[in-house]
Amino acid sequence: MDESLFQAVGGEAFFRDLVDAFYVGVEAEPLLREMYPQDLTESKDHLALFLMQYWGGPTRYGEQRGHPRLRMRHEPFHINRAARDAWLAAMRAALDSLEGRMTSDQRETLWSYFETAANQLRNV
Repeated sequence: MDESLFQAVGGEAFFRDLVDAFYVGVEAEPLLREMYPQDLTESKDHLALFLMQYWGGPTRYGEQRGHPRLRMRHEPFHINRAARDAWLAAMRAALDSLEGRMTSDQRETLWSYFETAANQLRNV
């Protein structure tokens, strides 16, 4: 059986670190920050659990929150091109911060997913 990307990049620690680095960008970007609650604890946990499950890790996200329904969950937010670009910039910086912890192929796989997801979640 092939190793999941979750396992290949180091499991939960990698995804928690990625999400922490991503939220540094969220906090620094007013366009993004206004879309999140004051306390980012749950938002960070939800994203980390989602990414871990998506990439072959534990299924705690689904057990706690059900089906991801990403479009529905993001519907209340005004996600235009600028918001998408800001989100992608924060995620690219987060990936850059973990550069030595993944191969270039793993990074490209993650980035491709993030670009696709960000484009699909645009609603304006």
